[in-house]
Amino acid sequence: MPLSAPLGEVREVDFAAALGERYLSYALSTIMSRSLPDVRDGLKPVHRRILHAMRQLRLDPTAGYKKCARVVGDVIGKFHPHGELAVYDALVRLAQDFSQRYPLVDGQGNFGNVDGDNAAAMRYTESRLSPVAQAMLEGIDENAVDFRPTYDGEDSEPVVLPARFPNLLANGATGIAVGMATSIPPHNAGELCAALLHLIENPAATVDALCAHVQGPDFPTGGVVVETAESIRQAYATGRGSFRLRARWTNESLGHGAYQIAVTEIPFGVPKSRLVEKIAALLDERKLPLIADLRDESAEDVRLVIEPKNRNVDPETLMEQLFRLTELEIRVPLNLNVLDPAGVPRVMSLKEALQAFLDHRRDVLQRMSRHRLAAVARRIEVLNGQIVVYANLDEVIRIIREADDPRAEIMRRWELSEAQAEAILNMRLRALRRLEEAAIRKELAGLAAEERQLRRLLDSERRQWRAVAREIAATAAEFGGDSALGRRRTTITEPPIVVDIPVAALIERELVTVLCSQKGWVRTVRGHNVAAADQRHKDGDGPRFAIEAETTDRLVAFATNGRFYTVPVERLPGGRGHGEPLRLMIDLPNEHDLVAMFAYRPAMELLVAASDGRGFVIAGEEALAQTRAGKQILTPGSGAVARICVRAEEGDAVALVGDNRRMLILKLDDIPLMSRGRGVILQRCKTGGLVDAKVFRLADGLSWRQSEARTRTETDLGPWLGRRGGAGRLVPSGFPRSNKFG
Repeated sequence: MPLSAPLGEVREVDFAAALGERYLSYALSTIMSRSLPDVRDGLKPVHRRILHAMRQLRLDPTAGYKKCARVVGDVIGKFHPHGELAVYDALVRLAQDFSQRYPLVDGQGNFGNVDGDNAAAMRYTESRLSPVAQAMLEGIDENAVDFRPTYDGEDSEPVVLPARFPNLLANGATGIAVGMATSIPPHNAGELCAALLHLIENPAATVDALCAHVQGPDFPTGGVVVETAESIRQAYATGRGSFRLRARWTNESLGHGAYQIAVTEIPFGVPKSRLVEKIAALLDERKLPLIADLRDESAEDVRLVIEPKNRNVDPETLMEQLFRLTELEIRVPLNLNVLDPAGVPRVMSLKEALQAFLDHRRDVLQRMSRHRLAAVARRIEVLNGQIVVYANLDEVIRIIREADDPRAEIMRRWELSEAQAEAILNMRLRALRRLEEAAIRKELAGLAAEERQLRRLLDSERRQWRAVAREIAATAAEFGGDSALGRRRTTITEPPIVVDIPVAALIERELVTVLCSQKGWVRTVRGHNVAAADQRHKDGDGPRFAIEAETTDRLVAFATNGRFYTVPVERLPGGRGHGEPLRLMIDLPNEHDLVAMFAYRPAMELLVAASDGRGFVIAGEEALAQTRAGKQILTPGSGAVARICVRAEEGDAVALVGDNRRMLILKLDDIPLMSRGRGVILQRCKTGGLVDAKVFRLADGLSWRQSEARTRTETDLGPWLGRRGGAGRLVPSGFPRSNKFG
């Protein structure tokens, strides 16, 4: 079967060129007809078509509501050939007072809520235009803007709305096009009108002068913007930037030092239900240790109640932690990317956007004035023709009764236009009264005065700007001021001082005693003054260390390998059990053991020494380790192990005792302060090694324990005082056989 001849023209084209051409068309269509708002009315095509369709349905603010399904049907049938769900979603957003700072649609029914719940189906909801939308459409029947054919050519739609209200910045906009995007936060209409009036009076006004009127964004859900004035100025000067937006909260006292935090405003665009779920998840994951509970007590207004762990938790620190981890603080971007009057997308500064709105309003004023001037001229023409009737009433009646073509005869007899003759023929008999003639002459005088006023307006740029200024002042009075709609909802403040949240602030402070057994099992028990010998241990095990601390402390352990290990006390197991092996929390080799254990204290100093008699003093913060592997401080020599770790900040001398029962007393000033290494020779031991050391004050004498209930103090220490590296002398009589101070 032969192939049929191809229809139309067939051309060979480069595939890349064809693809690029079509993609460019798609990109331009997305940018201009879907995603970017017009700088003049701040609307995208779908929003503009919704308002125009509602105007045609006569859904004025004073009229009754109509089903949203009717509105959506008219929009997609006449103007916007897209899916009904997309159009309805756009209509719903225009009606949500938590999405639009100044809603353009007055909705009746379920239009969703701040929790993130969806609106009811369009067959259940009703809508009409809001007063703001009426201001946007004002003058559209007076040739204020151009119209273009709709997609099917059966109707026409406005290219842009007259927009007496500065909608672009007042309600903001967001959109993602092809290769570009826009993000404009909402602002306060009263402040925008003040800036517009200032710009009319001072066309060369700087961004700083405009920022004196436009403080910053004003979100429908309130909140607090924490940005520097310079950051806000820079964003408005370039059209790009961001604003740090926080929830608004208050500290509510419950008496007796207790309190709770109430969040009354959440950041713009954050669904409350998602926010609550996020905080609850962080509580379950134990990432919010300062918070005991969260309750959602919201009704029509937002109210999230946060209970702290205890009354000692600082509310500022608690909220700072929430701001860092949740959407109680967000960044709202500013990307003032809009379509200019020529339809070209570009990023504008605040001044450029305001000036574009003013230029649009002046153009609308000129077009409406010309339209009215033409209407006045037509009316004057008709009235002048009707005056002829009163001056020649009998003759006009005769011509109408006898002439074959009365219109042509009237036009010829008194040199009237066709419109005037037609108006005379259409006059009713009751209009021929003498009172009607007076009314016509009075109307003529009024129209003549109006005509002169319109011509003066069109001939004077100064008068035009004064008229625009009066319109803007009226808009400010209607939608600004101290009304519920007009007053500012978002507070602008300087950024708070950066709060460095310490670990201690994230933990409930509690007195505990850390118990470590001989075999390295560690646990905590509540309170101090705990008798370690009275605690239970595993068979074959017994008490070793008992450290009084707090849950906010860091536990430091020193091992025979010369390493320090750090474990937060709050991570240690509690309860009545035997605890857990410390080796599960730190990487301590099996061949090494613990030498000392203590709670870190600021400004503490430590004397460390090995069995070979070498050692030095270190600052306490040097002993803090950041990893499980610990921190190598003392490096024992060959065959030696770390054996001494005692606090050194409260004494001026140290007594050293070796296996050979020789004791040497050194002044602490003779021992260097180091950060790591082998150290210097403190005491030489010909046999054995260094066993114990004690830091004390020479003036108080040297004490040691002889038994559980008896302590001896030696004040005559001259024989044992020596220089670093000495061997020392035999210990005083009565010194323990263990060669330890006890």
